[in-house]
Amino acid sequence: MTNETALPLYLRGRFAPVPQEHGAADLTVRGSLPPDLDGRYLRNGPNPLPGQDNGHWFTGPGMLHGIRLRGGRAEWYRNRWIRTRQLDGHPFIRADSTVDLAATPANTHVIRHADTVLALCEVGLPHWVTPELETVGLYDFGGRLTTAMTAHPKEDPVTGELHLFGAGFAPPYLTYHRVTADGRLLDSRPVEVPGPTMMHDFAITEHHIVWMDLPVVFDPTLAGSGGGMPYRWDEEYGARLGVMSRTPGSTDVRWYDVDPCYVFHVGNAYEDGRGRIVLDAVRYDRAGFQHTWSDIGGSTGASGLVGVREPGHSQASSVLHRWTLDPATSRASESPLDDRDVEFPTHNETLTGRANRYLYTVSGAGIAKHDLTRHTSHAYETPGSRYAGEAVFVPAADTTGEDEGWLLSLVSNDDGEAGELLVLDAAEMTVQAVVELPHPVPAGFHGSWLPEPVQRP
Repeated sequence: MTNETALPLYLRGRFAPVPQEHGAADLTVRGSLPPDLDGRYLRNGPNPLPGQDNGHWFTGPGMLHGIRLRGGRAEWYRNRWIRTRQLDGHPFIRADSTVDLAATPANTHVIRHADTVLALCEVGLPHWVTPELETVGLYDFGGRLTTAMTAHPKEDPVTGELHLFGAGFAPPYLTYHRVTADGRLLDSRPVEVPGPTMMHDFAITEHHIVWMDLPVVFDPTLAGSGGGMPYRWDEEYGARLGVMSRTPGSTDVRWYDVDPCYVFHVGNAYEDGRGRIVLDAVRYDRAGFQHTWSDIGGSTGASGLVGVREPGHSQASSVLHRWTLDPATSRASESPLDDRDVEFPTHNETLTGRANRYLYTVSGAGIAKHDLTRHTSHAYETPGSRYAGEAVFVPAADTTGEDEGWLLSLVSNDDGEAGELLVLDAAEMTVQAVVELPHPVPAGFHGSWLPEPVQRP
């Protein structure tokens, strides 16, 4: 296995890309799929073309994996590359040093808003795809989106609005956008920050936007150096969280200094009864970030990815953390919520921007449920060499309990065996069903459950 072990971590084992597109019907189901699950589970992630190494886990061409569930059956599975200009060989940075917002991997997330399914990657424009995973083309909201679009937009469950931002390499470094429930981009506002950072996520509350201006910065001297990601930790940049009103036209941000850290992914945020902003997210300190970043950038040494540890390494790289931002004192308090090594936090999205009791994370080889009220957590551990991906919460029909529903997670294997779709009972954290997939599925990033539209008489 010399050739295999010589590959970077992100090209081998459960991260190994699949060489072709597949489709299969009438999949085997172990257990019982809930009849409520009528829709499609789609997940995005990097999948380089055969023989290709893009230099970083984050930069491989995007591939969608999809499973259609209906009537207690798994009707089909298929995987498709997203047809982007990057996949066709066009460079992201043109010869004149300008950026081609269409030449991105589109490999990070897939969402549906206003009946339009979008594949997302934070350095460029969205790509419109069908529910059957075929690429339609670029999507710029009728020409109104002229910046990149975050891979982590937030849909308000009450208003239906989609909140998003674009991060740039040149001023304006940050631009906020608001999209109506019916898909019209109506509001774009530059937000002043000192420089270009790797702002991957953000949060909303009922009345505010929460920004994370953190010390992982764009370094132009690293760009064009043979692939990879031109970002590095810069302690001198500082670390702060910002609160901006959602009132149309507002651009004033109240900033709160925090201890130096980095955040890839937010769990949720809300306003408490005292008017404070509470933000829960996965926090990396400098050592944890550097450990992980070196691995997903191609290091063949010790791993910092969730569930993989070098011998003797015990310190968690990434922990669930809470910041409380108090406008009365202009100060932020912060504390860890758990000591598990976690990533990919999710929640019941009917509570996005509102107080929630539960978060779900990928922890080790399994999925952890965090009770933020009782300050406890427990996990379902996948057996053998199987590793769970992000767990997407799907609420059960006609229920009111926050955790009444299911968690959907694509499971990848280190030994090259075929993947699975794991369906957990979110209340009990027990297996409801497992859909056996016909082919391996590489570890990836984020996905969404797309329920079938309700048929009205």
